[in-house]
Amino acid sequence: MARPPVIGIMGPGIGARPGDLDNAYRLARLIARAGWTLLTGGRNEGVMAAAHKGCAEEGGFSIGILPGKTAADAAPGMTVPIVTGLGSARNNVNVLTSNVIVACGAGLGTVSEIALALKAEKPVVLLACGPETHALFNKLAPHWAQPVDTPEQAFEAVRYKLAGMG
Repeated sequence: MARPPVIGIMGPGIGARPGDLDNAYRLARLIARAGWTLLTGGRNEGVMAAAHKGCAEEGGFSIGILPGKTAADAAPGMTVPIVTGLGSARNNVNVLTSNVIVACGAGLGTVSEIALALKAEKPVVLLACGPETHALFNKLAPHWAQPVDTPEQAFEAVRYKLAGMG
């Protein structure tokens, strides 16, 4: 039996905008319905918490790659918390474990994850990240980061990218 694809939703914890939270929540529901695995940075904050909530409400499977030495700050609803003790260095684990990365918003940690994903030649979808973010990453890695405006568009972009990997 083939393993389901792992879709990383990356985005700000503290400082996430309401739109980022809604987008992460809605996209995670779609990921769960598709039978894919959700992966986030795992904390009970911002985009990470919103994504795990959406996935759990649909009965999906989710993984959180936690920065600390315990699972005390893990988002509720997460299926598997992975405690790393790596701090922000866990961003590389997030990226390399995911088949496709979707950025919901763009804090400093998220920008590092996008850059690591592009360097690793992982497909990236920028969900409502703004024209400045797209312009930056398009300049650094032309045509690797696809901007979209809605969770539904992000889901279709992920589906397309996964089909191209098979």
